[in-house]
Amino acid sequence: MTGTADTELADVVARLRRAMRRAARAADPGNPLSVAQLELLSCLAENPGAQPSRLARVLNLAPNSVTTLVNGLRTRGLVTGTSGGDRRTVHLNLTATGEDAVRRWQSANAGILGAALADLHPGWQHLLTAALPALRELIDAIDRQATPPGQAG
Repeated sequence: MTGTADTELADVVARLRRAMRRAARAADPGNPLSVAQLELLSCLAENPGAQPSRLARVLNLAPNSVTTLVNGLRTRGLVTGTSGGDRRTVHLNLTATGEDAVRRWQSANAGILGAALADLHPGWQHLLTAALPALRELIDAIDRQATPPGQAG
């Protein structure tokens, strides 16, 4: 891609993220969780038993930010932490309520996209569907840039 196309794609992705957050808030105005909390829950759903340090790396957050988020989620009964023989090492998991929160968030996002896609011309729908493998590969490439050498993402 050219520099201009790269800039335009970055702008479109940022605007899409903002639009999805706004629409998700409008779709579920009673949801008391922040987007950061919902993203952490979603990340934990993808990485059950993860340690807070791993979540911090995956989400590119400071460890103390993850600790603050986890503490708030524990208070709400959405996350549990278990330690093995070493009490300093905590492995996090979603509770049933946390799993339900992730399902509701994913369902709201899928509903938003489904309704928006239904409004598009079938040709655009086809192009977006055909682009999914390329978008997944783009995500993987970006994740590799965000992962320090020698560490798993």
